[in-house]
Amino acid sequence: REQAAVAVERLDGVTRERFLRDIYPRRKPVVLTGLELGICTTKWTTDYLSQAEGSKEVKIHVSAVPQMDFLSKNFVYRTLPFDVFVRRAAEVKHKEYFLTGDEKYYLRSVGEDVRKDIADIRKQFPILAEDVHIPEYFEKEQFFSSVFRISSAGLQLWTHYDVMDNFLIQVTGKKRVVLYSPRDAPYLYLSGSKSAVLDVDNPDLEKYPLFVKAKRYQCVLEAGDVLFIPALWFHNVISEEFGVALNVFWKHLPAESYDKTDTYGNKDPMAASRAIQILDRALKTLEELPEEYRDFYARRMVLRIQEKAYRNDYG
Repeated sequence: REQAAVAVERLDGVTRERFLRDIYPRRKPVVLTGLELGICTTKWTTDYLSQAEGSKEVKIHVSAVPQMDFLSKNFVYRTLPFDVFVRRAAEVKHKEYFLTGDEKYYLRSVGEDVRKDIADIRKQFPILAEDVHIPEYFEKEQFFSSVFRISSAGLQLWTHYDVMDNFLIQVTGKKRVVLYSPRDAPYLYLSGSKSAVLDVDNPDLEKYPLFVKAKRYQCVLEAGDVLFIPALWFHNVISEEFGVALNVFWKHLPAESYDKTDTYGNKDPMAASRAIQILDRALKTLEELPEEYRDFYARRMVLRIQEKAYRNDYG
């Protein structure tokens, strides 16, 4: 079975100065409580949300099952007026539905043009944006995006990593978040930035035997809690109740390190993409050799990568 989870540390009333001095350099997740987030935490009822942004159309994910899987795409995209969507997402049983009476809904706000524009709550949901005070524990020019999210109760999102640091601000409702260190990537059965292990609570260990080696971190976010998720940390999010959240992403690396075409904040840094392309070419070259030689030189390459690029100081 999987090992017991390590509880993510919870810290109350952390100032910007303390965050930047003591917490940020450690590069570990932490739940920040007691921060000033504005009136959103009490004001954002389903009634208020419905009337605040009215009937503007939103594109949403709809899934017949609670575990949404980005690899197999076990969901469909549909469009609904925002007020209709909010009411449906808050219901457990639906009178009107697309797939089944207990389907799950998920909104992840996007820019006007998904290919060019980032998500920014101030642009996509300006009325709601006025109710929120985002903790700016980073420089203004580091800001990348603010992603508005609404989830049905019971919805579970696939395990993935982002290439930028972010705050997950839980405005209303309750979420359970399971996290894994970047160091445990070898045990997560990755396809790009996503893990194939969907059910982290009951993993199929015949299919994913190495998953037991991944050290599990966990926290529960209540309304008003803010989770700091450092770049490259894997996270799997389960909405235990209907809830509204806001993610704020910012650039931890110099701006030129990031892919200019990245509007979601999940494309690998430019140097990493180039390195992976070079590695793919090297592996293609190895195919010119017979199997025993290929195996031998591949192992030498792995040793060289470990020697040159692995960190020795992981806690």
